[in-house]
Amino acid sequence: MLSIPLFLSDVAGSEVIVIVLVVLLFFGSKSVPGIAKTLGQALYQVRNASNELQQEIRRSGQEMKADLNLEGILKETEETLVAPLDQMTTDIDNTMHYGSLPKQVKQQVTAGNPVEEPSDITEKQDIQEQAPSNPES
Repeated sequence: MLSIPLFLSDVAGSEVIVIVLVVLLFFGSKSVPGIAKTLGQALYQVRNASNELQQEIRRSGQEMKADLNLEGILKETEETLVAPLDQMTTDIDNTMHYGSLPKQVKQQVTAGNPVEEPSDITEKQDIQEQAPSNPES
């Protein structure tokens, strides 16, 4: 906690004794305890008032933060920024790995125009090679 130095921070011990003597001369020895008690109560009330003020400021700051809903706003903004980037990343990934995509995904990517995979072509060639060739026909 930040403490503010009192105006008496530069007063030495001998100067305090001089101040006490001046107070005794002006107010007398019988009224000094009453003055000290009143001064102590005043300092106590000032300290409590400042603590209450600090607590009220903190409470109002928390209420304002809750009213603004900063976390919700940040989350919505993040979603609006991340969604297009995720879509772009997916599109780039699909473009880069087009040959390794499953057949259904390729059909969706080519908008219903199916493209035969090289493996389909080689399978057809293997089937034709395995079929007995009929020289008579």
